[in-house]
Amino acid sequence: MSMKGWEKKVLEAPGAAERVAEIEDELRLAAGLTALRERAGLSQRELAKRIGVSQPRVAKIEQSRNVTIDVLEQYIRALGGELEVTAFQGGRKIPLLAARSASAPKAKPKQGRRLLALTPCEWPVKCW
Repeated sequence: MSMKGWEKKVLEAPGAAERVAEIEDELRLAAGLTALRERAGLSQRELAKRIGVSQPRVAKIEQSRNVTIDVLEQYIRALGGELEVTAFQGGRKIPLLAARSASAPKAKPKQGRRLLALTPCEWPVKCW
């Protein structure tokens, strides 16, 4: 079987399209976070010191799709940025989390606050 034939067979399997989309989302988030860190001129170790975690934890954050909003916000703030989360529904933008200034008090984190979808990059990897 040719590579094209095998690829077609795999993609026609039930749930394959959804899994491919999930993998693309994971790669998009990982590439976006890594690109932001590299653009700031920081290594994972340097960023880890700013956040107060270990370098392996930063690597895990960059590779994970299931990142809490609080962790993502710490990561972005350590790079000098602010996090905004916007939902799109029926052609409308609905701000869910607005960027706040560094002087604004941080709300106490809620348990289970998860990042559902964040697409800072276009595929293939073209960030901001």
